Amino acid sequence: MDEIIRGFFHALNLIISFDPALYEIILLSLRVSGIALAISTVVGVPVGAALGLSRIRARSFVTVLLYTGMGLPPVVVGLFVYLMLSRSGPFGVLGWLFTPSAMIVAQVIIAFPLVAGLTMAAVQAIDPALRLQVRSLGATRWQEVWAVLREARIGVIAAIVAGFGGIISEVGAVMLVGGNIEGKTRVLTTAIVLNTRTGDFDLAIALGIILLALAFAANVVMLRLQGKS
Repeated sequence: MDEIIRGFFHALNLIISFDPALYEIILLSLRVSGIALAISTVVGVPVGAALGLSRIRARSFVTVLLYTGMGLPPVVVGLFVYLMLSRSGPFGVLGWLFTPSAMIVAQVIIAFPLVAGLTMAAVQAIDPALRLQVRSLGATRWQEVWAVLREARIGVIAAIVAGFGGIISEVGAVMLVGGNIEGKTRVLTTAIVLNTRTGDFDLAIALGIILLALAFAANVVMLRLQGKS
């Protein structure tokens, strides 16, 4: 208990003193997860909506793939991305391994199934009568999709929240493809692992408290948006 209390005050001290190393880690964490979430949302929401509204034969197979991706171990994602971006891999020429770009790729692969799968479930939960009503009013296909998404917006926001939660706390994949390099690819989760291994529990707890605070603040914003919806 004493270590937790010390960690709390250490976290406050680091924040108030504007520790440059800490803020560098925080900003990188937010940048990597923010870009990954934006990409996953832009791609995942339309894909999820399309699957929820379509009646194609392959939908069941794609749904199984999405649900499998939702439970995919992050360390497996990290291994796959590592192999793809390594020098002998097909995308090694990009030179992304051990850079924030590789971390973003890994987080997109983790977040996309969550956003798409939960969006699909939210769209499927909408009463089919809404689509019939919109069609009877002469709406185009895209207007129909937009009307359904507006009706399912609370579930869509929940999907985005789930995607953010799945990547902001992720450690295995980003450590594999990022390398946890100080000043370059070290984020909050990997910094916590490093300080725990070196026995610096006060700093590890402080970083953990900051990570929880950031996740809490982000979810409060999402829930406020959900409430306004």
